[in-house]
Amino acid sequence: MKKILIDCDPGHDDALALMVALAHPEELELLGVTTIGGNQTLSRVTENAKNILYFLAADVPLAAGEEGPLVKSLKTAPEAHGESGMEGPYFEGTDYPLSQATGVEFLYQTIKQTDDKVTLVALGPLTNIALLLKGHPEVTESIEEIVLMGGGLSHGNQTALAEFNIYVDPEAAEIVFQSGLPIVMAGLDVTEKAEITVAEIEQLAGRGRVSRLAYELLSFYNESGRQFGFIDSPLHDLCTIAYLLKPEIFSGVQADIHVITDESPARGLTYGDFRRAAVGPKPVLVLQEVMREEFVALLLTALTRLDAEEANQ
Repeated sequence: MKKILIDCDPGHDDALALMVALAHPEELELLGVTTIGGNQTLSRVTENAKNILYFLAADVPLAAGEEGPLVKSLKTAPEAHGESGMEGPYFEGTDYPLSQATGVEFLYQTIKQTDDKVTLVALGPLTNIALLLKGHPEVTESIEEIVLMGGGLSHGNQTALAEFNIYVDPEAAEIVFQSGLPIVMAGLDVTEKAEITVAEIEQLAGRGRVSRLAYELLSFYNESGRQFGFIDSPLHDLCTIAYLLKPEIFSGVQADIHVITDESPARGLTYGDFRRAAVGPKPVLVLQEVMREEFVALLLTALTRLDAEEANQ
């Protein structure tokens, strides 16, 4: 069983990643969740995380992380996720508890108190993770790997060259990519192939309570995606959890990834050295392909599990 910590900025696809992780307690032990300002402000994404965890009757600690990037002010994405950061469903309020520890301190204490190595799953800007690694460098000995959604070798989405999570805090991303830790990068090269079709979304409408929540999330997300040229919906963040559960449905290449941090039009671009004569370690597995049908089946099966658990309570 893998012990994981999820750092996120919910976010429709963050919510689905949390759902699938919680649907597999025999394979993934979720030690806690931290939030980071990204898709929306810290207060809004933290409220969204509370709503999702409360809705699922989860029993995992939640801590609020950094409000914004290391250097710049926060750039949110209301055009993609709405003003709340997770538009679509209506939540009837929540009393889900929030840790008094900061996100970074929570990550550090949890990792140090866990006997086995921990996998960090990063679904938003990498500010919390970078501060953890810089402030507590000894923690690297207790980290199995970092599985993150961010970047892209072929193109961006926030700009022509930069993917949103990396663009928000490229300085933090460079720290993480150059940490020397094993990293799995689920960037746009693979996540835009991990689509759920409109027909598959519609199948969720008549199912159980959790599936209906997923339907409400995906209906808004699909409509929002049309402005960016998508007919079906790429489930970016879910690729991280899907990789941990079924790595065999993905393929990729090893690389040494860097991030452009200057003020040029390339700010936030992720790149690797793929020359034949390139030397040095290549600690990052850059995912490039996914078996789409198996990916969607993993989501649908997880929702069915959660529906059944709800019905039996």
